[in-house]
Amino acid sequence: MLPRVEPEPPAEAASVPPLRRGWTTGACATAAAKAAYAALLTGDFPDPISIHLPGGEEPAFALAETNLGEGSATAAVVKDAGDDPDVTHGALIRVTVRHAAPGSGIQFRAGPGVGTVTRPGLPLPPGEPAINPVPRRMITAALDALAPNGAADAVVEVSIPGGEVLAERTLNGRLGILGGLSVLGTTGIVVPYSCSAWIHSIHRGIDVARATGLTHLAGATGSSSEAAVRAHHGLTEAALIDMGDFVGGMLKYLRRHPVERVTVAGGVAKITKLAQGRLDLHSKRGSADLDALAALAAELAAPDALPAAIRASNTVAEAFNHAAAAGFALGDAVALRAWETAAHVLLGADTQLEVLIFDREGRPMGQAPFRHVSPPSARDGVA
Repeated sequence: MLPRVEPEPPAEAASVPPLRRGWTTGACATAAAKAAYAALLTGDFPDPISIHLPGGEEPAFALAETNLGEGSATAAVVKDAGDDPDVTHGALIRVTVRHAAPGSGIQFRAGPGVGTVTRPGLPLPPGEPAINPVPRRMITAALDALAPNGAADAVVEVSIPGGEVLAERTLNGRLGILGGLSVLGTTGIVVPYSCSAWIHSIHRGIDVARATGLTHLAGATGSSSEAAVRAHHGLTEAALIDMGDFVGGMLKYLRRHPVERVTVAGGVAKITKLAQGRLDLHSKRGSADLDALAALAAELAAPDALPAAIRASNTVAEAFNHAAAAGFALGDAVALRAWETAAHVLLGADTQLEVLIFDREGRPMGQAPFRHVSPPSARDGVA
């Protein structure tokens, strides 16, 4: 799972080899569970141990740790996330398997370093270990394939030493997953810089907020704008969606899972890019267009010298400073254009949208107030 601050990917060049893929925590846990269960049945740990992934791949994993006890077996795999900046890269994924009563099936337990779900809205109910549905299915299939009658009866405990500390660098606490990390993965494969874990956290944050009855959510591009919008509206932590640069990913999910009010908050540069039609705000997608920003100022009858000053600015922040000195509300104009971009994504949802712009110190720089994104006739039947 990704840290909250997205790292800059390596610069691309023709001579640079492709980024190396890795394995999800769920794939590593499946391999460890399969090896442990095999040892529980036969007394021997297969090493390396191969598993079957949902996409048909069959990777093999080396075991980093084995232990055969009385009625239990433990195996561990070191997670290799490839070239992805995953906080769990290099973590030990340890699984202990014990026999369970005949007919009881597979029961999952959270060992040290694996979190427990405490809030509704996630794919698992409160009280369950944070081992997601796909890894559970992968583990179940792997153990069933080894069971003499084709249906394993076992207690599977997944541990990640140091997971409590690593979890502080994720959004688990905000999602109500306490005590450690989540065991994630839908394909078993980590694609470098796909940011799938971040998108996953955005979706789950929305799910948790809706399940707990919150009607106003705010997505912020960074920590400064998040603190500012939280203070501006008096929001609880659960109402804050750490969307980062993925405003499009957040809005598309909110179109299908709407709430009454949505605030998009960010700094001058990020919201200017949104105003210019971009839904991925990362710097690798390009900078804000200062010529377009100058054209917007001219279109709205800015003082004569302002468009040229904006065009000659080194940064969007400098352009905003020129506008402020000229007494021109550039921030409100940008916020309105950003509102139009965001509202188009939300079209059809029964949602009111607001866009707020803040500077690095959390001072308001522009606002597009709440209003419905869709006319009444378009608020039904969202696809």
